[in-house]
Amino acid sequence: MTQFSLFDNIQPEKVKHTQSAGDAQDFDCSKLGEITLRVMPPSSASPVGIALRLDKNNACYVPLNHRDGQNADDTLLILKTICESENTAKTGHDIKNLMLSLSSEDIKIKGMLHDVMLASYLLNPNLSDHSLENICLEHMMIKKTSLSDQFGKTVFTDIPVKDAAEFSCHETALISDLRSIVFDKLKNEGLERLYYDLEMPLIYVLYDMQSRGVKIDLIKTSEISKELERELDSLQSKIYSLAGEEFNINSPKQLARILFDVIGLRPTKKTKTGFSTNIEVLEELAKVHELPQEIINYRGLHKLKTTYIDALPQLVKPETGRIHTTLNQTITATGRLSSSDPNLQNIPVRGEWGPRIRALFVAEEGNLLLSADYSQIELRVLAHLSGDEVLIKAFQNNEDIHTHTAREIFGVEAADVTSEMRRTAKTINFGVVYGMSPFGLSEALGISPKEAGIFIESYFSRHDGVRKYFDAVIEAAKKDGFVTTLMGRKRQIPDINSSNANLRQQAERLAMNSPIQGTAADLIKKAMLSVSQRLKAESMRSVMILQIHDELLLEVPEHEAERAKVIVTEEMESAIQISVPIKVEAGIGRSWADAH
Repeated sequence: MTQFSLFDNIQPEKVKHTQSAGDAQDFDCSKLGEITLRVMPPSSASPVGIALRLDKNNACYVPLNHRDGQNADDTLLILKTICESENTAKTGHDIKNLMLSLSSEDIKIKGMLHDVMLASYLLNPNLSDHSLENICLEHMMIKKTSLSDQFGKTVFTDIPVKDAAEFSCHETALISDLRSIVFDKLKNEGLERLYYDLEMPLIYVLYDMQSRGVKIDLIKTSEISKELERELDSLQSKIYSLAGEEFNINSPKQLARILFDVIGLRPTKKTKTGFSTNIEVLEELAKVHELPQEIINYRGLHKLKTTYIDALPQLVKPETGRIHTTLNQTITATGRLSSSDPNLQNIPVRGEWGPRIRALFVAEEGNLLLSADYSQIELRVLAHLSGDEVLIKAFQNNEDIHTHTAREIFGVEAADVTSEMRRTAKTINFGVVYGMSPFGLSEALGISPKEAGIFIESYFSRHDGVRKYFDAVIEAAKKDGFVTTLMGRKRQIPDINSSNANLRQQAERLAMNSPIQGTAADLIKKAMLSVSQRLKAESMRSVMILQIHDELLLEVPEHEAERAKVIVTEEMESAIQISVPIKVEAGIGRSWADAH
């Protein structure tokens, strides 16, 4: 192991190194079939050092920003050549984050990627923590020493280079050993194709999307913040008037005193610390008093203001003037991507404020935003997986599936289906996908469990294929211990044979829903790859910037907008072939709200 020089360890066939610092260095990487990389510290946006494992006996550490001054910036050109070699496979943990960190040093990662974090996720998506420490314990029965265990609260830049080199190169050895173990398991579990064809190339796409970020209109954001402040002040005054005194509206304890002691409403739910004032309780109390509804309104606006309107401008990166959310591949158990820092997948869609918040997301001057959204994709996937003839025929005839279900359940013609009937049918349709019980449906619709049970039974009596499919999925899960998506993604269902009825029923609902939601997740991931490849193949400047559930958001030059819309729609609708048509609704506008 060496701290600075790559030359002693690599022993390349040839190294052309000119004396001029501005000249390029030509490094022959033909001997390097695979390397293991680790940026230190791992979560850093700008690396303090980079550890590189070349083979079983050779590793090196390139210090970049240690306070002791023993830095080796002159080796970066050689490191850059190695990282950007298409012929050298790269092994690492959380490679997307590694790529983002190295980009601060103008180093790109190219070639085949072996991400042990992503492999761990595919092997066990139910695992909540795919940190290096956790997967070393999971797959190697090794308790890895963490940074904090080794160095305490010492800032990494203050760690002596020698100590940093030993620790970092040891981590690359662990990652390299893990790579052999987890990728052998991927092969044995039949998950290799899912990794190499879908998840691995998606790393590059998500890296590009995160790097680009999304622009928000700061002037409009400030205006809405002031408007919300005025509305909250007005609501606060009204709440104080209804309560007969001032109190901290955001304090559950003080609110409980007002509702149950001062006003005298009847408590409906108790917690360890007192009577509950959660949303379900307030909705129930709102039926008999005006104050709880105003509290609900206040909480909603307060969350909008603090979570989005006031928080988003603080997250704009000064260097780019844009927000760069993190798109996570290893969080949800179903295979769906998630968004964090900030979570842009939780932005409201409906109501007064949903469109207004989305209107804050805008395109750069000369560009437009293109939104493309799958239509009822999970129900289309259900139709295919179940082979239910009635569902398949409805989709093939391009019927509105919620109107179709309303017509079946209420026994009326399509022209006589009211908006309320359709809303009920929509809740039932998605309730079926998520394995909703009669009690759950009764809560969602505000009807009795008995009436909800009749609705569910009525649905299954007309969709025998769906009933048989769910029965078969549950039986297979009981036998195998897992369920699979159309593309072979697996999810373990550990409580499927539990003697505890509640745990078993919850497991059955997961078994029913996971193949549907997981297949929809695989579909949009495949679509993202296809869209990215097609745009590059046609030399387009249009780029994807966000993925939100079943929706893709792109930023497109004005002159490319219509062509981009055609490309995105075609690629999304043909990403996989199933027994019913896949439909995409696409729109173009100056803002996300205009395009959606």
